[in-house]
Amino acid sequence: MEKHTDKTSSWSFNVGYINTAACAVYGYAAVVPLAFYFLLQYMGSYADLVRFWCMWGYSLFIFVLASFLLLIPVEILRWIIIIVSGAASACFVSTNLKSKLQQNDVTIVVVAACFLQLALAVFIKVGTAVVTRKDGRLALGRVGALCEQIKELNSQGYEVIMVSSGAVGLGRQRLRYRKLVNSSFADLQKPQVEIDGKACAAVGQNSLMALYDTLFSQLDLTSAQLLVTDHDFMDKDFRRQMNDTVKSLLSLKVIPVFNENDAVSTRKAPYEDSSGIFWDNDSLAALLALDLKADLLVLLSDVEGLYSGPPSDPRSKLIHTYVKEKHQSEITFGDKSRVGRGGMTAKVKAAVNAADAGIPVVITSGYAAENIIKVLQGQRIGTLFHHDAHLWGPLKDISSHQMAVAARESSRKLQALSSQDRKKILLDIADALEANEKVISVENEADVAAAQQAGYEKSLIARLLLRPRKISGLAKSIRVLANMEDPIGQVLKKTQLADGLILEKTSSPLGVLLVVFESRPDALVQIASLAIRSGNGLLLKGGKEAKRSNAILHKVITEAIPDSVGGKLIGLVTSREEIPDLLKLDDVIDLVIPRGSNKLVSQIKNSTKIPVLGHADGICHVYVDKSANMAMAKQIVLDAKVDYPAACNAMETLLVHKDLMHSRGFDELIVDLRVEGVTIFGGPRASSVLNIPEARKFHHEYNSMACTVELVDDVYAAIDHIHQHGRHNVKFVSLIASVIVICCFVGFVIKYDFDIIASAAVFHNASTRFCDGARFGLGAEVGISTGRIHARGPVGVEGLLTTRWILRGSGHVVAGDKELVYTHKNLPIEPLSLTNELESLCLENHSHN
Repeated sequence: MEKHTDKTSSWSFNVGYINTAACAVYGYAAVVPLAFYFLLQYMGSYADLVRFWCMWGYSLFIFVLASFLLLIPVEILRWIIIIVSGAASACFVSTNLKSKLQQNDVTIVVVAACFLQLALAVFIKVGTAVVTRKDGRLALGRVGALCEQIKELNSQGYEVIMVSSGAVGLGRQRLRYRKLVNSSFADLQKPQVEIDGKACAAVGQNSLMALYDTLFSQLDLTSAQLLVTDHDFMDKDFRRQMNDTVKSLLSLKVIPVFNENDAVSTRKAPYEDSSGIFWDNDSLAALLALDLKADLLVLLSDVEGLYSGPPSDPRSKLIHTYVKEKHQSEITFGDKSRVGRGGMTAKVKAAVNAADAGIPVVITSGYAAENIIKVLQGQRIGTLFHHDAHLWGPLKDISSHQMAVAARESSRKLQALSSQDRKKILLDIADALEANEKVISVENEADVAAAQQAGYEKSLIARLLLRPRKISGLAKSIRVLANMEDPIGQVLKKTQLADGLILEKTSSPLGVLLVVFESRPDALVQIASLAIRSGNGLLLKGGKEAKRSNAILHKVITEAIPDSVGGKLIGLVTSREEIPDLLKLDDVIDLVIPRGSNKLVSQIKNSTKIPVLGHADGICHVYVDKSANMAMAKQIVLDAKVDYPAACNAMETLLVHKDLMHSRGFDELIVDLRVEGVTIFGGPRASSVLNIPEARKFHHEYNSMACTVELVDDVYAAIDHIHQHGRHNVKFVSLIASVIVICCFVGFVIKYDFDIIASAAVFHNASTRFCDGARFGLGAEVGISTGRIHARGPVGVEGLLTTRWILRGSGHVVAGDKELVYTHKNLPIEPLSLTNELESLCLENHSHN
């Protein structure tokens, strides 16, 4: 009886433990799916969905296993099963969490396949540069390694679909050889015509598939060719039938190989025409991956992945995870593929489109023998594109405050350099601009094309355009600026306060500048060079229309700045939302310079405590007096309007003395303007006399091939008109009078007239187009200030400097001013060049000592 009681109590004791363990397992099986389900409501993605089903499936497995635990009579075996199941569960959960933390969706997809036996559809797009060598012949080694990887994937249960380029390149190489064999010596002396691309495609497709068929046959695989055209995808029945055919082939373990049928394509030039549903095999692969519901798309290239710049540039870095919001404006693409249609640009575009549709994409090298296998093993290979990538990390590397602080710290390092070192930085930037002219032009052309497609005004597009001569002109201006006298530390005034007590007033950098400018990429270069020359840190925010141009220019400039100063000297603000935060940083930023409309300037002034130097709109007036030489007048007026109508120093209003109304010279001037394509509007007086449309208002900046013409009684009426309608923001006035009048009596009157004109710049017998920092000899300009404090007109280096006082004594004290005798004697100022030489000599002697 006792023995029986002992056994019963022992059995009851063990059952209690097992029941506890079983309840824990049951709870795990119920709680984990619910937890993941609610998590998906906030952080849902394709990978998270896979995680959910993996967890639930594994929990169900443990639930079923635990149900049989009570049936096992051996107690130790029960505990072994519980421990092993718990350990396996923990390993699986840790794998999921690790992949979540590392944002490695490829890993979790493979884990799902292993545990739940999912059949994964993997698309592999092979580029022409992978299939062929540099001489156009087939790269048999690479193609063979590719086929071996596909064989391994196929044996592991993956559904592999290929999109292969290379047919045209292979066909061209074969037809060139055939043409050479069949040509006579006389034929070879004639100019050689390029072989038709469609004929190349017809020959190359046959050769390419013959190669794949041979290689796959050796690996006990079967391949199938599917040729498609852009027109086919317009037919819904075709797409449905294609889907059914591919599913049938995959069920038979056949490898479908897609290619665009260039031989019969309706494109006029297959490698130039980018219209239609897809425009190359990269976009075809993305389209097919979407139609056939692929789980992964791998784009094979001749480089390791997507780089921040041309892969040949040692400063370019591999991007492991592409974040559209961050990298779109930062990446600089190199030349297009040597043999294909679009190179990396086309691959990125296709990858972004596929990722946005929910298909993970990896761009990696097709040169390495095991890269596809490594991708599916979850290794960090190539560049991953995913529609949730923007959630995985911050889009901004640093905050607005950190950016401003970094610019200030770098500016102090810049100020500590010698004058020659600062000069060398500018010269290096000028060289870098010219060396990267081609890359800059490519990015700028993309901005211009986007602006044209968006329907922007011609005046904006004109300001946006960076012609090669403009880039070389910018480099020249920077060299002029570099060779100017160093503006930092100039002694502006020197005074002897008392015996042995010397006071100096010197020029000094402002600190950190924030410049908000319009869609003019050349402005970025000018502003950056002026900031460096004046020793200031700089934060830039350009117009969104010039996003790519600004990004490449910023990159070129900052990479030319030595590490001893740091590229953070110049920060590029890419988001409009960052501006309000920057305007609050009155403890770090010392001056804001907004370039644009009066509305923009007013908004910024009302939003910040930081001093604002406004570059608002201003109306450029030209007044033609009755005594003017009309030949000279025509020349100046045409130049002021036509030379560069989008510039802020182009003529907007032409004021003409009333006595010239019916003169031949005035008629010819109006005709010449119209011949040049200028649309003429009139004021109340001129519109009725000339029978032209009346301008809506005088205070209007056209920035295009249009202007307003008005008649005035005399020069004083012209000045009154300028004051009234320019609102004292008028930038320039050009008074044109005859040489005889200037030399005689009117010379005094003209000087008096100039003194009473409230304009930032006044010209006599010269075009308003001269009002430019470079033309004024300032090297460049940060803008044209239409205010009065602290700089006015074209703002060069001097406008970006302030002053500070340096007092040198030898133990002087105030002591109630009882023993000190003040002299306040002005002393001569030594040339800065001599001062710099003396400082250099002192430093050199100090280093030797």
